[in-house]
Amino acid sequence: MKSNRILSTAIIIIALFSFSQLFAVNYYQIKVYNLDNPGQEERVDNYLKSTFLKAAHEAGIENVGVFKPIETDPDYGKKIFVLIPLKDLNDIVKLEDQIIRTELNSDDSDYINAAHDNPPFQRVETIILKAFSEMPNYHKPAFDTPKEEQIFQIRSYEGATEKLYRKKVEMFNEGGEVALFNDLGFNAVFFGEVLAGANMPNLIYMTSFKDIDSNKKLWEAFGSHPKWEELKNNKAYANTVSHIDNWLCHPTAYSDF
Repeated sequence: MKSNRILSTAIIIIALFSFSQLFAVNYYQIKVYNLDNPGQEERVDNYLKSTFLKAAHEAGIENVGVFKPIETDPDYGKKIFVLIPLKDLNDIVKLEDQIIRTELNSDDSDYINAAHDNPPFQRVETIILKAFSEMPNYHKPAFDTPKEEQIFQIRSYEGATEKLYRKKVEMFNEGGEVALFNDLGFNAVFFGEVLAGANMPNLIYMTSFKDIDSNKKLWEAFGSHPKWEELKNNKAYANTVSHIDNWLCHPTAYSDF
């Protein structure tokens, strides 16, 4: 009888833990490698593929996304975006520790042991985000198209003030903008509030599409949707965005996304 009670208690604890994980708020780290030339792009690619992703996986981070702006994007060849989903902020330290250990056994000297006058990048930007309440967990899409056709769109919305920025976050969550993206099938990967970054206050989100035509058609549907007409004409959300950055990207061949 006692063993049954212990078993029942254990089952309840496991169930509660699973439930809490289902609705847990995730965090994200985005690393942006800014590049000067194709040689740097190749060196960063090799490092990410052979060393960084290996370290992330060994640190318990299952999926890491690596994305590059498409040929028609102004930043083509100039940036590489790395998306790192985190269970909590402690994962940042765990990942950095694992990277150091992995680099010790890596053969990638072109990146790790690069000379001061021949660096593998111009600069590296790091952004830390907290998941939106309406999408507390990231989504890994599955498409039947080749990776070189898939589109992952990254958008950053800046606010002129912190109050206006928070109203834009509210517009996504309570206002129903996240729900509209989901209803239309934008295959959102994440929506996040930037906690640390160069362009605060701002939010960043990523949507995904099987190809560029799907991207165009869905944005056309979004722009003409009655719900969007209602939201954009709501005076409570007026002037909540002062600047938008937008990148259309392909996932790299080695990306987990």
